[in-house]
Amino acid sequence: MKIRRSERLIDITRYLLERPHTLVPLTYFAKRYESAKSSISEDLGIVRRTFHSRGTGILETIPGAAGGVRFIPTISKDEATEFIDEMTTELSEQSRLLPGGYVYLSDLLGQPDVLRTVGRLIATQYVEQQVDAVMTVATKGVPIAQSVSAYLNVPFVIVRRDSKITEGSTVSVNYVSGSSERVEKMELSKRSLKQGSRVLVVDDFMKGGGTVNGMKSLIEEFESELVGVTVFAESAFAGERAITDYTALLSVDKVDSRDKTIHVAPGNYLARTFK
Repeated sequence: MKIRRSERLIDITRYLLERPHTLVPLTYFAKRYESAKSSISEDLGIVRRTFHSRGTGILETIPGAAGGVRFIPTISKDEATEFIDEMTTELSEQSRLLPGGYVYLSDLLGQPDVLRTVGRLIATQYVEQQVDAVMTVATKGVPIAQSVSAYLNVPFVIVRRDSKITEGSTVSVNYVSGSSERVEKMELSKRSLKQGSRVLVVDDFMKGGGTVNGMKSLIEEFESELVGVTVFAESAFAGERAITDYTALLSVDKVDSRDKTIHVAPGNYLARTFK
């Protein structure tokens, strides 16, 4: 059924937002709205300019018979800076300080608007790289991994520290916890990750980096490649981290358990993403 242009623009926008990194042929829209390709091209031009001006993302055009358009979600530097500044203020509250220098994050990482923005932030960082899967460790990193995978339109896999019968056969590795220096085990179902995958690791909090380093070892066991590591927050760490090449949105740089004070600053995300 033929519809008005204003309705068509709304529906095209909704369709693209729900299918990031998916190539959509122009013929699909032409048939969907019973419109000429030239009209669809004009509509997409309007959507492209709006996405660009609002910092929503990139609408990429692929020429040729097998071409079409692909929506790539991104976030602007201004919006990213504003969000990170808000989070530094939120996390610097004294009540969030936990024993061991950790910060209480669960309430924030349960809020849909925060998770959506975190997903866009991390997806933007890897917009020019091929990512086949997002990996995290159970349990607090799961909502972050799910949000990032939605914006990159790739699967996410969950590494566990104990076996689940529903996972089937697994691959396991031993790793040294960076903060406690204990030897621990993590495992991943053999069906979760294809050999040769390019994997992005995300997590909620990093101290010594032992858990992330364990996931790196697990990725190697699957003969796959680590694309990058991004965490929501990192903590100040006196020793040598097991992982040195990583991105953090936030940095817990000063903690005084005796005075119960905490100071959170922006991490290295902005400097690494918006060069």
